[in-house]
This record gives sequence, structure tokens and C-alpha cells, in this order.
Amino acid sequence: MITDYSTDDIASNEAIDRRTYTVTEIATILQIGRSKAYELCNEGFFRIIRIGRSVRISKSSFDDWFDNQNN
Repeated sequence: MITDYSTDDIASNEAIDRRTYTVTEIATILQIGRSKAYELCNEGFFRIIRIGRSVRISKSSFDDWFDNQNN
């Protein structure tokens, strides 16, 4: 079945279930700078996907890592 999604549907993320975070979103969640967020991505704490120069972080691997952090 083919479904036509409008740009508004995709932009609001109601039509699809997000599976990745951006580095900026990770930085916001952790309340750190973008450069530190990139550092964490490169240290291998969670799975990343490179698409050209863009970096996307696997939501499930980040969420697992985040939930297992001790204060």
C-alpha cells in the first residue's frame, strides 16, 4: 500500500515513527554543547549513522545508553 504523506505530516513527525536523533537534539537533551555531543558520538557510546556529512544517532541505542547512566 502506498501512502502519500504531505510535507506537513513528515515535518510534524506524526506520520512516521522517528528512529534517529540529530547531534543538535542530543546536545539539547543532555544540555551540552554541540562539540561535546559530537565527541560523545565519536567515542562510540551509541550507534551513529553517517549520511554524507550528516550524523544521525540511533534513537534506541542513545535511549538505552542514557537510561543506564548512573548519577
